[in-house]
Amino acid sequence: MKSFRKELWFKTQSRRQLINITPEINKCLSESVITEGICLINAMHITASVFINDDESGLHNDFEKWLEKLAPEKPYSQYQHNRFEDNADAHLKRTVMGREVVVAVTEGKLDFGPWEQIFYGEFDGMRRKRVLVKIIGE
Repeated sequence: MKSFRKELWFKTQSRRQLINITPEINKCLSESVITEGICLINAMHITASVFINDDESGLHNDFEKWLEKLAPEKPYSQYQHNRFEDNADAHLKRTVMGREVVVAVTEGKLDFGPWEQIFYGEFDGMRRKRVLVKIIGE
């Protein structure tokens, strides 16, 4: 069995941003030379997420509104965590959106359903953060 590991780094220009990272994951899969197996993609920071969904701008706006209703950024004083930081909402948003995804690799390709794409979700951005890509198989 072969194993491939790579870190992808992101630095967003805003506090919250969704980035379609499917092209980068496809590059990793090509580099790995693995044609049958699994691909794990996970955010290595507690205020960022990796998830699968449709790449549609209206849906992305819906995520932003929905997450902000669930865990509003302000007022900062509403969160006990914010005694020393101002990112409690980002921790909560990450919990809702998830830490990682696992995608089957079949015949050298990510085995997706219709419209599925992989996203990096940043909820406390403007600093460098990484995503781990681990591909295992033959």
